[in-house]
Amino acid sequence: MLESSLLHELVVIAAERTPEALAVTGGGEHFSYATLQSCVQHFASGLLVGGLIRGERVGIYLEKRIETVIASFGAPAAGAVFVPINPLLKGEQVAFIMNDCDVRVLVTSPERFVAMSGHLAGCPSLRHVLLTDPISEASAPALPQLPEGVQVHRWSEFLQAPLRAGHRVIDTDMAAILYTSGSTGRPKGVVLSHRNMVAGAKSVASYLENDSQDTLLAALPLSFDAGFSQLTTAFHSGARVVLLNYLMPRDVLKAMEREKVTGLTAVPPLYIQLAQLEWPAAINENLRYFANTGGRMPRETLDQLRLRVPSAKPFLMYGLTEAFRSTYLPPSEVDRRPDSIGKAIPNAEILVLREDGSPCAPDEAGELVHRGALVGMGYWNDAEKTAERYKLLPAGAPGRQAGLQLPEYAVFSGDTVRMDAEGFLYFIGRRDEMMKTSGYRVSPTEVEEILYATKLVGECVAFGVDHPTLGQAIQVIVTAPPGLDDIDLSALQAECRQRMPAYMVPAGIEVQAGPLPRNPNGKIDRKLLSTAWRENTARV
Repeated sequence: MLESSLLHELVVIAAERTPEALAVTGGGEHFSYATLQSCVQHFASGLLVGGLIRGERVGIYLEKRIETVIASFGAPAAGAVFVPINPLLKGEQVAFIMNDCDVRVLVTSPERFVAMSGHLAGCPSLRHVLLTDPISEASAPALPQLPEGVQVHRWSEFLQAPLRAGHRVIDTDMAAILYTSGSTGRPKGVVLSHRNMVAGAKSVASYLENDSQDTLLAALPLSFDAGFSQLTTAFHSGARVVLLNYLMPRDVLKAMEREKVTGLTAVPPLYIQLAQLEWPAAINENLRYFANTGGRMPRETLDQLRLRVPSAKPFLMYGLTEAFRSTYLPPSEVDRRPDSIGKAIPNAEILVLREDGSPCAPDEAGELVHRGALVGMGYWNDAEKTAERYKLLPAGAPGRQAGLQLPEYAVFSGDTVRMDAEGFLYFIGRRDEMMKTSGYRVSPTEVEEILYATKLVGECVAFGVDHPTLGQAIQVIVTAPPGLDDIDLSALQAECRQRMPAYMVPAGIEVQAGPLPRNPNGKIDRKLLSTAWRENTARV
């Protein structure tokens, strides 16, 4: 049997192996691998009938639903590039992404199509709009003004296109453009190849030990690399994915119980909320593992989760969209080193380098650098930003022998880490978020970890603010613990003084109603909170 080398082949090969096995569940529907593969083929053929040429972009602006999955794999099957657009984004942000990468085909729902009114007229590259549902009479008058020549299609008609072979592509061709959340400015489009995405699926599935008996819950946005990974790792393994658009954290637990989920991947803010709830006993009977990504999970949260699902193995992971996934900590090491982000995932190499490119000594802080098959293709149409993050490996770096003539690019993450004598990595902080106070460099995550350990806060975020003598003072924003309306600030300040060195004790603690705002990927938006705090302070 063939081994997958192209993204859509993950579905093709699974359908050949177990055609009747369930591939995806969503919106009350269940699609087998055979059905999913047929829909992917017809979607790809519809694109080709519409004149889509190799490498053109297909924007997908939908919530998690089966049509989202079909379009995401159907576009690369045609030889095109899919662009998942976070469903939380508004019309202006969607139009920016569409213009930035010249989206030729937009797949969306009638409701979202109407909400785009006033923005699509400024998308000159758009040629086709594919609507997942029929347009109601009530919404028809509000349809947006479209550029001249744009055709609107119905999903059911599109999937009736006669089958055609897709454009020829190879594994180093583009497969997707994933846009960052844009919390620090305009979003950047990370270009990923077929090789990047398939290598990532194989690597993650190998250490999570995914197989055809697994049911994975897709709780994260599919526009987020870790969210889309639930599809690729499942399809590589012949497993089932359950698509969930949840409103409340309790909805996640209900879905896990109902669907007998065996694998959950989420970000710390969601885990913090889930750890504060009672879990149905049935979840522990089925859940094989829970995996954390998108930031460091507080130790207190990890301990609470392990009490709720003692049978599940915890996987602590670190990744970045520019190289998908970089490290994981095996469950066997969690008790020994719960603060570690582990070692490199299979088929990746992680280096810790000084500013001059030389390797750091054990326990010396340096920049995390990722080399290997998962390194992306740069930022779309942005040479300056690409040059900042994707750089040539310095001469003499591990794996680079003197006789090699062609250069190799690696991802320089911008994250400060240290590696101990046994090769385990520890996250210190993002270079652009590190706080410099009283001559010390302090990571905001280090402050937050201690705040969570006090059990006196629900959620928290730390950031540095300018100070005339300290350089920066540490400001934190906290929410009340679950079930309480307020925080005992005196007790919290006393705990900080007891647990922290003097230079780390927050100069200010502000209480806000929870939950704290998230960016589109579900992470607590530190940039938004720090900017708002500075603006409010300036007005006073």
